[in-house]
Amino acid sequence: MARSQTKYIFVTGGVLSGLGKGITAASIGNLLSARGLSVNLQKCDPYLNVDAGLLNPREHGEVFVTKDGAETDLDLGHYERFTGAEMTGESSLMAGRVLANVIADERAGKYHGDDVQIIPHLTAAIQSYISIAGNGYDVHIVEIGGTVGDYESLSFIEAIREFSLHVGQQDCLYVHVVYLPFLSASQETKTKPAQNSIRELRGLGITPDILVGRSEYPANNGVKRKLSLYSGIDEEAIVLLPNAKSIYEVPLTLEDSGIMQVITKRLSIVSAKEAQLKPWRDMVKRAERVYDRKVTVGLVGKYLDNSDTYMSVVEAIRSAAWWNDCNVNILWIDAVKLSKDGNPDAQLDKCDALIVPGGFGSRGVEGKIAAASYALRNGMPYLGLCYGLHMAVIAAARSGGLDRANTTEVDPDTPDPVIDTMDDQRGKESTGGTMRLGNYDCELVSDSLAAKVYGTLKITERHRHRWECNLKYVPAYKSWGIRAVGFNPASGLVEVIEGTNQPYFIASQFHPEFKSRPTNPHPLFDGLIKATLQKTSR
Repeated sequence: MARSQTKYIFVTGGVLSGLGKGITAASIGNLLSARGLSVNLQKCDPYLNVDAGLLNPREHGEVFVTKDGAETDLDLGHYERFTGAEMTGESSLMAGRVLANVIADERAGKYHGDDVQIIPHLTAAIQSYISIAGNGYDVHIVEIGGTVGDYESLSFIEAIREFSLHVGQQDCLYVHVVYLPFLSASQETKTKPAQNSIRELRGLGITPDILVGRSEYPANNGVKRKLSLYSGIDEEAIVLLPNAKSIYEVPLTLEDSGIMQVITKRLSIVSAKEAQLKPWRDMVKRAERVYDRKVTVGLVGKYLDNSDTYMSVVEAIRSAAWWNDCNVNILWIDAVKLSKDGNPDAQLDKCDALIVPGGFGSRGVEGKIAAASYALRNGMPYLGLCYGLHMAVIAAARSGGLDRANTTEVDPDTPDPVIDTMDDQRGKESTGGTMRLGNYDCELVSDSLAAKVYGTLKITERHRHRWECNLKYVPAYKSWGIRAVGFNPASGLVEVIEGTNQPYFIASQFHPEFKSRPTNPHPLFDGLIKATLQKTSR
């Protein structure tokens, strides 16, 4: 592996999972970007999946889609929101993908008869993926999924250990995130689990340069001294991160701790300017402010036992509220229960606006259709995202007299398939990786509300779906109280619909939440909040 000018930062985690390695990596990326450096991030996950497309959203949260159509871990959403950059498929690496390629290479004879082993072949392949993703950037940040000591993570840990030998230790830095539990009985923050985790990492050949101590409550400086004593890491290279009011505080906490000076010095990074953090600080103030105005947005989904499933949607709602000087209460509405509820209106009456997010399958569909129907009947602001567009079209069709209108995803025998499979996807409905994924262009009708909200007629948005609006029924939309106002110029497929004579009823075939940023909310979410405020202020 040739020596590169790119600097590499590896982020690992110890003690337990879910500590916030992704937020830590994203925050470091934020602060380096604010210094004028080009930064890329990458998530290395030890799961034996090729990508995140078929992972259970209940367990793993949302599938984040990149502009080039990769189905990835939700941490890539954090990377984009924190840095403002757009990730690609190279920023997501799962063990299954590496193994599949190593085996394919072996079958093709590329190893010339060698015994193919974890070391050096698998670890070399991992390093190659990391090097390719980091090529051309000033800094490449790599988050290693899982916890140090997990069997499945060992090949990735070994790969990043070897990596510094190839590119030079002066160009690699290791950040280790640990948990500091607080015992209420003795009123102590305990460091022993962190010490054990550092020892485990050292036993695998990596000595961390930076230690991040996560905790539920603030820990005193004595904890930092103790960690330094038992780990051998300088106190100035240890940063304590207690729970924050908002995840967007984390970059500011890191900046104010002085840890970035340690990182830039250790990697000999000379930035062109001081960190430009005023826009980010202003956004954090907005995020934590209590406003005079408040709206309740009902989020009608079926994975409510894990809010991470709708991570990007939630963040898009919140950022739109901040920039409209209001607080938002997100009311989680179980679509499955709503389907069985004899009076769904009683639940929906509690909302000022409704969002039906993306999804797959038949579970909870009737509840989502009921939500779209309610919004159409009552002039309630509504935003449908992908599946939410399908539900809106079905609701409108049924109100127009097609009582059995449906999507063929749910009812293959419906007499009115207003939502149907794309022709080139028939027969592939149960497999992964066969959908319309990533960026596609859309042209908006000039007199549409969507065009007014976007402020332009040509947009590009990210997709993740297989079923589409059946073009045969589009001429009937007007009689149902909706119209198609956005089309893909290449295929003619419907991308956006909106309600006629409605204050704000918009649904998109794409996922606008993936492009929303905390400092720049997406126009469709911004428009929803604006319309809701206007309606509630009357």
